[in-house]
Amino acid sequence: MTDREWEGESIVILDFGSQYTQLIARKIRAEKVFSTILPNSANLEEIKASNPVGIVLSGGPANVTETEAPDLAADIFSLGVPILGICYGMQLISIRRGADVDRSDHREFGKTMVSVDTGSPLFRGTPAGQKVWMSHGVRVNTLPAGFEAVAFSEGCPIAAVQNISEMIFGLQFHPEVYHTDHGREILRNFLFTICGCRPVWTSESFADLETARIREKVGDSRVLCAVSGGVDSSVMAVLVDRAVGRQLCPVFVDNGLLRDREAEEVMDLLSEYLTADPVFVDASDEFLKRLDGISDAESKRKVIGKCFIDIFEEQSRIHGPFDFLAQGTLYPDVIESRSTGGPSSTIKSHHNVGGLPENMRFELIEPLALLFKDEVREVGRFLGLPEKQIARHPFPGPGLAVRVPGAIRKPDLDLLRKVDRIFIDGLKRENLYHEVWQAFAVLLPVKSVGVMGDERTYQNAVALRAVTSTDGMTADWARLPYDFLQDVSNEIINRVDGVNRVVYDISSKPPSTIEWE
Repeated sequence: MTDREWEGESIVILDFGSQYTQLIARKIRAEKVFSTILPNSANLEEIKASNPVGIVLSGGPANVTETEAPDLAADIFSLGVPILGICYGMQLISIRRGADVDRSDHREFGKTMVSVDTGSPLFRGTPAGQKVWMSHGVRVNTLPAGFEAVAFSEGCPIAAVQNISEMIFGLQFHPEVYHTDHGREILRNFLFTICGCRPVWTSESFADLETARIREKVGDSRVLCAVSGGVDSSVMAVLVDRAVGRQLCPVFVDNGLLRDREAEEVMDLLSEYLTADPVFVDASDEFLKRLDGISDAESKRKVIGKCFIDIFEEQSRIHGPFDFLAQGTLYPDVIESRSTGGPSSTIKSHHNVGGLPENMRFELIEPLALLFKDEVREVGRFLGLPEKQIARHPFPGPGLAVRVPGAIRKPDLDLLRKVDRIFIDGLKRENLYHEVWQAFAVLLPVKSVGVMGDERTYQNAVALRAVTSTDGMTADWARLPYDFLQDVSNEIINRVDGVNRVVYDISSKPPSTIEWE
C-alpha cells in the first residue's frame, strides 16, 4: 500500500457543530477507513481535495429552521458520492429538498425505540426494533421529493430516510454514540455496502504517514518537544523522534502539579525510548508562584499554559534555535476547547490548545490531533512503547491544579499526592486499575467534622473518582466493589494526616465532566 492509497478511501465529515463530530470520525476510523473533518463552510474544491468516496453531515446545536442556521456552502449533491445526514444533517438535507421541517411537539432526548425497514441497505442485518440515541427538538414532518421513510419512533414518524437513486440517506438519531445499540452496524453498512470502502487505515499506516509528514515539514530544522510523561505526550515524542531523531529536543517540565514520584518515572521512560537526550526542568516554584491566589478554573488553565510556553521559549534560547514546538494534543482536547470548523460550543479550554499566544515564535506540530485515546494507544503499541505506559490512565495537562478546586497551596498538593497514591496503588493491587478508564482523587475545598479516638477533628474531605469509557467523550461512574471502597477509605484516613472524610463521585459525563475543573 502506498502512503496515499488510504486517502483515496476518505469519508469527508462536514461539521455543523455537534460535540460528536469527531466521534463520528473515530467510529469510521475504527473500521479502518480514513475520515477527515471539514467545516460546513468548505467549498467544493476543498471537499474534492480530500478524494471523498462518501460524505457525512454531522449533527449540530442549531435549529435548522432559523434564518442564521448553518448551511452547506458547497453543492455536495453534484459529486455523485453517497451522503449520510445525521440529526441536523438529515434535517438540512430534507429542508434543502423541499420537505416541511419544524419544531416538534414531542421532543426526544436519550434512548428511544425505533422501528426500521430492514430492507434498507442502511439497516441490513439489524433488527426491526432497536434502541437508538435521540437528541432533537426539531423533526422532519414530510418526506423530501424522491425519498422514502425507513424508520420511525413513537414521537418521530420520519426517523430515517433514503433516496436510493441518488444514494442519499438520513438518520434523525446518532449512530456514532455508544448508546445506539446497532450504531456500528449502521455505519458499517454505509461505509462498506453503500460507499464501497476498503479497510486500509491502520495505526501502522498512520504512524508511517505522520513520520514522513513530520520529516518533510521539519527538514533540517530542530524541534522542541513538550513531554509530560502521559500516554499522549510519550507516543507523540516517540513518533517525532522516529521522524527527526536528534533534531528533537524533548523537554520534561516538573511543574509541581505532578503525582507522587512521577518526575523520576518520566525521565526513566524518556531516556530508554528516545534517541534524543531529554532535558529536565524543575519549574515547580515558578508555576506555584504564578498560581498563587488564583481560584478560577479557567484562569488556572490559562496561567499554566502561559507558564509552559514561557519555559519552552526559555529552553529554546538555551538549547536552540528551534523552529517547531511539538505537542500531544488529541481530538478531545480540541473538541472541548473550540470547534474544529463547525459552530460548536466551547466547554472548557485546554492548555495545549487554549493558551498559546498569537505571537508565539514556534510553528506547532501536533501529530496526534486527529486521534482519540484508544487510537493513540494503538499507535504507541506499534511504536514499541511498553504496555505499562500505554495502559496508563489519562492525566490532565494542568495536572493536580484541576483536582484542587479553588486556590492552590503546596501543602494541599502534597496531601492530595498521598491520597491519590493510596487509591491508585489499591486499584492495581486488586486488579481493578485496567477495569476503569480513569481514576483519581480530588481534594475538596471543604472541611468536615470527625471523631478520631475520643477527640473531635475538623479536617479535609477528599473525593475519589473512577469512570468507565471508551473515548472520553461520554463516561459512566465505575461500580467499584463496596469492600474495596471501604478498605481504601480507611487506609486514606488512617495514613494521611489531615483527612477525615472520603466520598465517592457517582456522576456520569454528561452532565458532569470527568475532571472536577
